[in-house]
Amino acid sequence: MREMADIFKALSDETRLLILALLLRHGELCVCDIESALDSTQSKTSRHLRYLLHAGLVSDRRVGAWVHYRVAGGQDGPHKQILTFLKRLLSPDQVAEVEARLQQACCENGVCKPASARAMAATK
Repeated sequence: MREMADIFKALSDETRLLILALLLRHGELCVCDIESALDSTQSKTSRHLRYLLHAGLVSDRRVGAWVHYRVAGGQDGPHKQILTFLKRLLSPDQVAEVEARLQQACCENGVCKPASARAMAATK
């Protein structure tokens, strides 16, 4: 029961729902891209991502100086069921404004590129 309570606490914030919507739609995003899409500070964005991470809803990986987040995979039970439900529930209309900021911040020719890939391309 505690695990379910932690999941629903993590989902009780609009910002965290927006983050999940972006990750469900794009697969994986750099923390700085999520920050740009939310028009938020790095510390607030990281705090929300840590909350989702501790609830087991997202996972992370480090690429040099960048941390990328994605929806946690390979799960059974309540995590998988809740994420499947959220994917259907969080419509593009609900996240249109955040999606537009993400497209403006991190997309080139309609293709989303993580900040680390853009930075590496800029140094070449």
